[in-house]
Amino acid sequence: MANDIHTDSAETLIEFPCDFPIKVMGKTDADFSAEVIHTIQQYEPKFDASKIEMKASAKGNYTSLTCTCYVESKQQLDDIYRALTSHPLVKYVL
Repeated sequence: MANDIHTDSAETLIEFPCDFPIKVMGKTDADFSAEVIHTIQQYEPKFDASKIEMKASAKGNYTSLTCTCYVESKQQLDDIYRALTSHPLVKYVL
C-alpha cells in the first residue's frame, strides 16, 4: 500500500537539508555554552560554534543561545532536540 510509506517530507514542512535555528535556554553557568556545543556536535560534527548568538536575561540569571545547525534530516533534528532537552543544564529548547 502506497499510503503506508512515510518519508521525512511527509512528516514535516521543513525541507532538508537546511540551516535550522535552535534556541536553547538555561541557568547562567560557566559551562553552559560549551555543553550545548558538545551536545550538538554529537549529532552534527561540523557544527560551527561561531554561529551561536548569546543573550543574557535582564538580571543575568539565564542565558539563551540561538544555535544555527545544518541538519540533513528530520531524524537528525529530532536527535539534537532530544539530547538538548535531556541535558541537566538546559531548561528549554525551542
